[in-house]
Amino acid sequence: MIYNTKYQLFEQENLCSLLLPLGTLILEGMEASQQNAVGGGNKGRFKSICVFCGSRHGNRTSFSEAALDLGKKLVERKIDLVYGGGSVGLMGLISKTVFDGGCNVLGVIPTALLPSEVQFQLIFLYISGETIGEVKTVADMHERKSEMAKNADAFIALPGGYGTMEELLEMVAWSQLGIHGKPVGILNVDGYYNDLLALFKKGVEEGFIEDSASQIVVSADNAEDLIRKMEERMGEKRMRETSKKRKRS
Repeated sequence: MIYNTKYQLFEQENLCSLLLPLGTLILEGMEASQQNAVGGGNKGRFKSICVFCGSRHGNRTSFSEAALDLGKKLVERKIDLVYGGGSVGLMGLISKTVFDGGCNVLGVIPTALLPSEVQFQLIFLYISGETIGEVKTVADMHERKSEMAKNADAFIALPGGYGTMEELLEMVAWSQLGIHGKPVGILNVDGYYNDLLALFKKGVEEGFIEDSASQIVVSADNAEDLIRKMEERMGEKRMRETSKKRKRS
């Protein structure tokens, strides 16, 4: 009887020693499976993307075509849109495309702009029943960017003017400062942002921008490639974070 008990204990200990590594492999496999389901392997899928773009169409039809194409790509991936809330120009094109495609649209507008033409647009759209998605008003431009960033998993800049560039550069600066770790992309339609990208490179060469910070911005000349690159960038970031957690544990 004593022999049998010792034998049973011995058998249980050996069984545990075999099952523990197996359990670890199963857990790691489950974790990898979850990452694949969410992020497509080494990719990181987005639930929502904030798009900065012009309230004008620009002088080239390619700008409008790019806005429409980006909107369609967001719909294909079931990605919601966060944007500046305007209903004209590239803003209007992409917001209507995403909304008509069945995805959520959130427009964020500072009250400082309401007394101008934006107020007229909102009143007209409200009366005509053509409002695009949800429109949220905030106190000022700073709160606008904060609200847009809070509701988005990534940022993309289409061609636009001063406002578009200011919003884009603030997201880049926030990333450099560690305020957010979300991908920032430039849809460089017909080389619109070539000079800005060259300025970033110049900043690195002249010692004002760290080499690591030069990797913040992802750029491509079409929406498909840009979103793919940004997904891969986010996927790589998540893998690094997972690796760090495992090492700490």
